[in-house]
Amino acid sequence: MAESKTAAGPLSGVLVADFSRVLAGPYATMLLADLGATVVKVEAPQGDETRTWTPPVRDDISTYYLGVNRGKRSVALDLGDEADVVLARELAGRADVVIENFKAGGMARFGLGYADVSAANPGVVYASISGFGSGAGAKVPGYDLMVQAMSGLMSLTGEPDGPPMRAGISVFDVMAGNHAVIGILAALRHRDATGEGQHVEVNLLSSALTGLVNHSSAYVAGGVVPLRMGNAHPSVFPYEPLPTADDDLIVAAANDGQFRRLCTVLGTPGTADDPRFARNADRTANREELRPILVERLAERGAVEWFDALVDVGVPCAPIGTIDGGFAMAERFGLDPVVHVGAGERSVPTTRHPIRFSATPAVYDLPPPGLDEHGVELRKWLSEDDHG
Repeated sequence: MAESKTAAGPLSGVLVADFSRVLAGPYATMLLADLGATVVKVEAPQGDETRTWTPPVRDDISTYYLGVNRGKRSVALDLGDEADVVLARELAGRADVVIENFKAGGMARFGLGYADVSAANPGVVYASISGFGSGAGAKVPGYDLMVQAMSGLMSLTGEPDGPPMRAGISVFDVMAGNHAVIGILAALRHRDATGEGQHVEVNLLSSALTGLVNHSSAYVAGGVVPLRMGNAHPSVFPYEPLPTADDDLIVAAANDGQFRRLCTVLGTPGTADDPRFARNADRTANREELRPILVERLAERGAVEWFDALVDVGVPCAPIGTIDGGFAMAERFGLDPVVHVGAGERSVPTTRHPIRFSATPAVYDLPPPGLDEHGVELRKWLSEDDHG
């Protein structure tokens, strides 16, 4: 199969057979493609579901699909057709990495489970993403919203007297996709050292529980079941939105030095010496007494003006904006958040890979593929006896 990459990323030469769909798996394989891997996206004849998840759209294509599928080649294979199954097995047999998010046992029905693939390809790194693992939870469908509910995240999100709320994104799909990439890279490192592949399993619920970090630790280590506090933090104050003369401002003075600088800029330096507020534990315990002092001072100026003044002295804070403002801020900070993939009419603006490398930068050479866009090329390559 001909390479089209214009630059060699750190995973150049690694072939990924991507049997996943929707979000967690495609996000993981997009990150691998950004790092130089050759990713073959295997789709059912009707295509990845996210192709139809609209609105919004760009040139009649789902922006959801566009957001997680750059850098890949698409081939449509009907796993109900034996000839296509043969091609799928051939792809898995040649791949360095196979990734899938079928229901437990789903790939095995086609001779594409880990046992079958590793028997023919012992060096393969085979990654499975599920909702609840391959044991007792295998029969439960795995959707991010379900995991947000089951994990406890929704119980932590929202106002104390309001209903539980979901996060604004499919946070655990993204987290599981990142964990899959970590697992794949670690397994490739092991293969480089030993020649042996292995099965890497990631599930959304485990990703959720580790991702709840301090809240998980509160329960596991402290026996405490945290509950939602709106925008407040259980262990730090101030660490929440506070009103200013116009809009709310996030203030995150998480240590004593930051708090002292905050008080100096606000024109109330003596507050930092008040025994009620001198240490973080004191400020957290006495937050209802401290909050009105800060709010009174913040009312003198607007959120953006306070932002400029406070960040100049190293106090973490941020005006609350929308996503367009987030991209504008990234541009202001020189992060160049948007990259265009493809050329001419096929050029698609996408979000830059989050990691920067000094020697092997991310590769952006293929726009998100049309369904079966590379089918002829890939079928021909998979039908050849010569794997070169």
